[in-house]
Amino acid sequence: MPLIRANSVLPAKRTDIQLHTADGLALVGELAVPADREPVATLICLHPLPTHGGMMDSHVFRKAAWRLPALAGIAVLRFNTRGTSSVRGTSEGAFSAGVDEKYDVAAAIEYAEFADLPAIWLLGWSFGTDLTLMHGFDPAITGAILLSPPLRFSQPAHLATWAAGGKPLTALVPEFDDYLRPAEATERFAAIPQAEVVGVPGAKHLWVGDAETVLDEVVRRVAPEVPVPLPRDWDGPMESGDMSSYADRTVAAFADVPVPKALED
Repeated sequence: MPLIRANSVLPAKRTDIQLHTADGLALVGELAVPADREPVATLICLHPLPTHGGMMDSHVFRKAAWRLPALAGIAVLRFNTRGTSSVRGTSEGAFSAGVDEKYDVAAAIEYAEFADLPAIWLLGWSFGTDLTLMHGFDPAITGAILLSPPLRFSQPAHLATWAAGGKPLTALVPEFDDYLRPAEATERFAAIPQAEVVGVPGAKHLWVGDAETVLDEVVRRVAPEVPVPLPRDWDGPMESGDMSSYADRTVAAFADVPVPKALED
């Protein structure tokens, strides 16, 4: 069977969406759901820092949307936070360093609720983990997964909210992260008794070359009935995605590596 490559797009129902915030902004996004069945769980993706190239097409989230509806029956909702651009378009507003983005997170959760999407999980990456911790604790949320959490904008009070609420929280922490490595992450997240800190050997902040590991760990938690590791090949329709998008620049914005090499997975 053909291998699933970095630019492989598996079947799904993909819809361009628009989120509307309580402070009057329109945010662009996409919802990908399984093509042939109801989803078993939902991921709301909160992207890395937009001032450093993060957006809804950042490579792990793009691969999640391209693969997980077909491989795991998971719905994937991606969107650009305020002032962020990607090939999907530019969301209204301006970057607010995690303050007014509270309205963006709320709008995404509200959309998932109104769409009757099941088992809603937040999947934050870098800056998106701060948004998750600061603004993501909501009755509609089943739990959250944090990729490369820097704990830059979030404060102890936010961790205390998650601790008191008891919802599941997993932090996937690269061994060679630029900001927070597994040992320190274990200490910092001890404030949340139910938090699970998973160190990922050999990984770095951008998860270049480790997206499949990330997706396996995400599926293990949000859809435990789905066998992992996920298949690495696909016997069915498969398209090739556009590799010339803003997503290609995300890795280059953070890492001093050539874009083509960075996109290999």
